[in-house]
Amino acid sequence: MSISPVAISVGLLICSNVFMTFAWYAHLKTMNHKPWVIAALVSWGIALFEYLLQVPANRIGYTVLSVGQLKVIQEVITLSVFVPFALFYLKEPLKLDYVWAALCLIGAVYFVFRSEMG
Repeated sequence: MSISPVAISVGLLICSNVFMTFAWYAHLKTMNHKPWVIAALVSWGIALFEYLLQVPANRIGYTVLSVGQLKVIQEVITLSVFVPFALFYLKEPLKLDYVWAALCLIGAVYFVFRSEMG
């Protein structure tokens, strides 16, 4: 049984986004007392792992998806990872804006994939 390129790509993008979210935002909680340059260097170290997953994810996905489809999938995954991170790790309040953003992304998914739906 072989795994589809889309499934592999999505799985790698999910993992990539976890690293990306920590690289971009975790320092706000854990390193806010350190100079920004230290936070930037640590973030770059974390971001390396993000790129090691994101680059193959996009290369694999591009074998069967358009670049526009890959980008929209990436944005949906980004929001799906970011919202729980903001709520549970950074203890941010849940905002109705997250719901509106999710609805906009559902629309984006529809439009980027609609030609393939029939």
